[in-house]
Amino acid sequence: MDLSLTTYLIVGATFVLYIGIAIWAKAGSTGEFYVAGKGINPIANGMATAADWMSAASFISMAGLIAFLGYDASVYLMGWTGGYVLLALLLAPYLRKFGKFTVPEFIGDRFYSTPARVIAVIALIVASLTYVIGQMKGIGVAFSRFMETSYEIGLFTGMAIVFFYAVIGGMKGITYTQIAQYCVMIFAYTIPAIFISLAITGNPLPQLGLGGTVGDGQYLLNTLDNILVDLGFSQYTVMKGTTLNMFFLTMSLMIGTAGLPHVIVRFFTVPRVRDARLSAGWALVFIAILYTTAPAVGAMSFYNLINTVQPGEIGAEEGNLAYENVPGWFSRWEETGLLGWEDKNDDGRIQYYNDDNAAFDDTAAEYGWAGNELTVDRDIMVMANPEIAQLPNWVIALTVAGGLAAALSTAAGLLMAISSAISHDLIKGVLNPRISEKGELLSARVAMGVAILVAGYLGLNPPGFAAQVVALAFGLAASSLFPVLMLGIFSRRMNSAGAIAGMLSGLTFTLVYVFIFKGWFFVPGTNMLPDNPENWLLGIGPQSIGAVGAVINAVVATLVCRSTAPPPKEIQDLVESIRVPRAA
Repeated sequence: MDLSLTTYLIVGATFVLYIGIAIWAKAGSTGEFYVAGKGINPIANGMATAADWMSAASFISMAGLIAFLGYDASVYLMGWTGGYVLLALLLAPYLRKFGKFTVPEFIGDRFYSTPARVIAVIALIVASLTYVIGQMKGIGVAFSRFMETSYEIGLFTGMAIVFFYAVIGGMKGITYTQIAQYCVMIFAYTIPAIFISLAITGNPLPQLGLGGTVGDGQYLLNTLDNILVDLGFSQYTVMKGTTLNMFFLTMSLMIGTAGLPHVIVRFFTVPRVRDARLSAGWALVFIAILYTTAPAVGAMSFYNLINTVQPGEIGAEEGNLAYENVPGWFSRWEETGLLGWEDKNDDGRIQYYNDDNAAFDDTAAEYGWAGNELTVDRDIMVMANPEIAQLPNWVIALTVAGGLAAALSTAAGLLMAISSAISHDLIKGVLNPRISEKGELLSARVAMGVAILVAGYLGLNPPGFAAQVVALAFGLAASSLFPVLMLGIFSRRMNSAGAIAGMLSGLTFTLVYVFIFKGWFFVPGTNMLPDNPENWLLGIGPQSIGAVGAVINAVVATLVCRSTAPPPKEIQDLVESIRVPRAA
């Protein structure tokens, strides 16, 4: 069957399923809209949490980063996985026992302060909106490939679909939709990986195939190292960045993960505290299936890409692929604008090498090369992987469906967190406590629609690849929400003044640092310094600065707390009761 028709049939079937679930599980009350009526089974909630967790950054972008950055991208695996464990062990059960709808509601009640709740809403919106920008990039990539159109049209189409099923279904509909999306995602990610691992290394398990040998008997990673060095790049398996920056990036991703409100709220949807722990464990199992596969997907997709454009000996006159012979996938991705070729030496062949390496200039000149001619958006690597490997059409179509599911699932969860913060915490909690349930639901849906428009606009020119934008969001959550959540649960002495001062200092420091390099409010062209290591503070990049912001937050909060009055006794008793698993 034709590839386009196969893709439309498989993707169309998944969309019918998602929209059908959204209509079936339409929220009828604020309880169902915000926390799905607190009636979700722990295993089902674990699956929905995994789908919520494995965003476009994990499914579409992470393996692409691993492919091009090699060893350095391992921090994304370590940081995000470690952060989930941190969240499951240190925060989720206690927040669930507190029994509120949202993270700002917990902060407002724990610190007996409306200003603290409002600042938490602002921090949540800033982090979640930044996160949604990354998802919008993934949505644009997935839909542009699905529709074989430009990135912009793909993005607008995805925005309309997210708006429909997230606004109608609320948390109840999103939960059941995410369960279906997890199933689609995990099959779409692992089946191509098994096929490709078998073809390259002869081992059906990608996790083992990564350490296997290729056709010439050499280990896959050694072969990649040698090819990259011959093309002027650094070795795949060595660290290119500084140890300090990698440490802070890992920490930022870890504690940012634990402070992400759209994941935390997932643990509010189960009936009991014990179920929150169970669902956290199940989610970790479901997440591990994809995360242990990603390194193999990254390495093998890059290996296949290079062998496609460099089929012959490096430097030989006919060693590079002639443009007139490019496979169909090359042309299809060129139509999206995410893959490009420019014939700089007019030889009609594709040269891919590191033209930023001055030490390689003489070698390139000997080969007759006049600059790198191939530009590849890293976010397309997973989606293009089955096509590059020439897998069957149904596998390619399944990958497209998986990419769409990944981008849509997390975008919906994030929009849910934003709308809850605005309607429940800001409007009902502060501005208009007498608002009716119907009015609250309407305001939540309006807030969600506005958030989609803003995120879509910024998604047209995102400040990085999907995973990099998501890393910025994690840094913002790490510097603002994580310290105050930890101190709120484990410190009886922490008071409202300390929490407010900590959140403001950590968020402001991190946000200003990010804007200096990425542009004010992420508007292109407004950055004050070029985003490179020479301009970073102590070599710490914008994606890594959240950990520094978290330290500033905790230090300022502690100092202010110690110099002001302690919390009321009933608040201190409340902190004690949260940590006791009674009636769990």
